[in-house]
Amino acid sequence: MSKAARPDAPPIDPADIPAEALHAPEGRTGPEIIADYVKRLPSKPGVYRMFGEDGAVLYVGKARRLKARVSSYAKSGGHTNRIALMIALTRSMEFVVTATETEALLLEANLIKRLKPRFNIILRDDKSFPYILIRRDHRAPQLVKHRGARKIKGDYYGPFASAGAVNHTLNTLQKAFLLRTCTDSVYEGRTRPCMLHQIKRCAAPCVDLVTPERYDALVDEATEFLRGRSNALRQRLQKEMAEASDALDFEKAARLRDRIRAIAAVTTSQGINPEGIEEADVIAVHLEGGKSCVQVFFFRAGQNWGNRAFYPKHEPGAEPGEVIAAFLAQFYEDKPAPALILTSHEPDQAELLAEALSLRAERTVQIRKPVRGSKVGLVQQAMNNAREALGRRLAETRSQAQLLDGVAKVFDLPKRPERIEVYDNSHMQGTNALGAMIVAGPEGFEKTGYRRFNMKGDDAATNDDFAMMRAMLARRLKRLAKEREQGAPVPDLLLIDGGKGQLSAVEEIMAELGVSDIPVAGVAKGPDRDAGREVFYMTGKPPIRLPMNDPVLYYLQRIRDEAHRFAITGHQGKRSKQIRENPLDEIAGIGASRKSALLKHFGSAKAVSRANLADLEAVEGVSKSLAKTIYDHFHE
Repeated sequence: MSKAARPDAPPIDPADIPAEALHAPEGRTGPEIIADYVKRLPSKPGVYRMFGEDGAVLYVGKARRLKARVSSYAKSGGHTNRIALMIALTRSMEFVVTATETEALLLEANLIKRLKPRFNIILRDDKSFPYILIRRDHRAPQLVKHRGARKIKGDYYGPFASAGAVNHTLNTLQKAFLLRTCTDSVYEGRTRPCMLHQIKRCAAPCVDLVTPERYDALVDEATEFLRGRSNALRQRLQKEMAEASDALDFEKAARLRDRIRAIAAVTTSQGINPEGIEEADVIAVHLEGGKSCVQVFFFRAGQNWGNRAFYPKHEPGAEPGEVIAAFLAQFYEDKPAPALILTSHEPDQAELLAEALSLRAERTVQIRKPVRGSKVGLVQQAMNNAREALGRRLAETRSQAQLLDGVAKVFDLPKRPERIEVYDNSHMQGTNALGAMIVAGPEGFEKTGYRRFNMKGDDAATNDDFAMMRAMLARRLKRLAKEREQGAPVPDLLLIDGGKGQLSAVEEIMAELGVSDIPVAGVAKGPDRDAGREVFYMTGKPPIRLPMNDPVLYYLQRIRDEAHRFAITGHQGKRSKQIRENPLDEIAGIGASRKSALLKHFGSAKAVSRANLADLEAVEGVSKSLAKTIYDHFHE
């Protein structure tokens, strides 16, 4: 992608477009405002943004010729209701010129995903996909599950539809190829084989029970398997097993037999494993009731690596080809596309999309709607899954709307809440303190909005729940003030896990920050912390109790418990990290090689802490001054 295709890039030719957004004088209509821009626009590829009265982005689009595309909005008539409303609300526009239409398409997808305009089709993808990673930054490569940026040196395989699909494949790889899964710190500290070696899931390179050459061969075999060459690998292992059996080496033959079984298990238990598909994504969309579901099946290395449903956000009246096109552009914005994409409907501008995905993946990517053969059956199965998933989603949405109406009634809100933020905190006697916020709305839990707040330093006295809640809300409300200026959604209700004390602490900070337009309520556990006997507090109103069998009570309990779960898991993660940290890491001058030497010499960090000066000085690479530093660290 050229420099001009970056989201914040300046226009290529500033003389061709307005220096500033042209805001509408009083009384001007949307078409008239847009017509003013058309006079100055070039007939070049680019991306345009349409803004409303409050500065919020209404729509992001791309064009092969900006002048022709934008001029169509200035004409009266011939627009769908959705486009007509968008034009009427437009008060300003901005433009970026790109070198090609392909670059414009890539930039458009980037901006839509980042800005989430009201009138665009938006992919709501709340978490990254898991991959399998064979790390290559260690003498004994590690097999591990990975999410996020690809910063670690190694080979990545995926994406997998779920963590369960990754874990299943990892389990098979351990049985078949005996690769280590332990962390480097655990590896360096081993003096004898771990349990995984005992149950024949690791070759134990940490204690030299396998030669480096043989371990590298196992890594190569695992790589071959993950690249789809399982048949050739299985045939070679079968030949080796027969040779071992003929040589009366029955122990080796049994080990090879177990590995062959493990490989066979993953290639025969994948559900649908179509012939002739090594690498492909099968994507189908179903629309109903103004909503849509996109179902994606992942096939890699000739295996089915799972499927996942997505529910793009769009205005009613969107067409299947339009939804598929928007989904493809945004879905592959941060992940490589496979060589083949099979779709249930022909996406809009399929050739341009394929060109853009090929440019991003740096290889040829095909987009096809199959019309015959086994591939049609794959797409049909994805369609059936999309239809069933959307049916369940619509039923849940109707039920969710009724519950939110009940919440509005309980807390006397002016309308059905679209965004509820729930707050809780967790600590253990003031240590590893952490606050948590979860978000709930018409679509259920909105996990992209979840936030954790580390409590340390001057944030609060971390053994004081009231102070923690006050500090957490202070940080959230200050950030919310900035987000409001950018058109971010404002919560319709703040729900605090706690009674009158926590509620008062929150109201104090809201008063200090001048926030008076957001209702806030506290939920206190009942006597003996019994579920179903919760009491809800709002300032100026008597305490609220709901009947034990009230569905609204169950809903409020569920979102309160989700906040509690999110806070607890964050707190436990902090504690686990603290426990895992090696005390040697805290000593200045101790790097990876010296730490490894100390652990190999003494066997554990605890043994290092008990060593005397003479023993520390005897370790290779440890000078007298460093030995003194280590000794002083543990004996201050």
